[in-house]
Amino acid sequence: MNDWRKPDWAAVPLRLAVGIILLVAGYQKLMAIDNTVAYFAKLGFPVPVVTGWFIALLECFGGAALILGLFVSYLGLIYTIEFIVAAFWVKLPGVGYAQSRLDIMILATAAALYFLGAGPWSIDSLWSYKKRT
Repeated sequence: MNDWRKPDWAAVPLRLAVGIILLVAGYQKLMAIDNTVAYFAKLGFPVPVVTGWFIALLECFGGAALILGLFVSYLGLIYTIEFIVAAFWVKLPGVGYAQSRLDIMILATAAALYFLGAGPWSIDSLWSYKKRT
């Protein structure tokens, strides 16, 4: 019997919610890439042009990949690193806890996705199933 309450289903709403948030955030960064690059320069990131483009593309295409359930564990690790920096180096010192809450939640979700993987209804699970059969 396939029980939808099994823990492996926990990853599905996590990756869908964070995937949508990151896809939209990345798209907004790409549509205003000059502002994105200027923001990274203001924060003192090295090579802000490269950093701005990298984060914008990572969030846009990585968010879409999370929605599809593609490379979820890898993206979970990458986003964990990104949001450690965003939450604890950029947001908390600059604007405080109230403005850092979303970043901390995305950090926690990214770490969970790293450990949980994609769960069912994902490209990762289809590839895993094909490897087993």
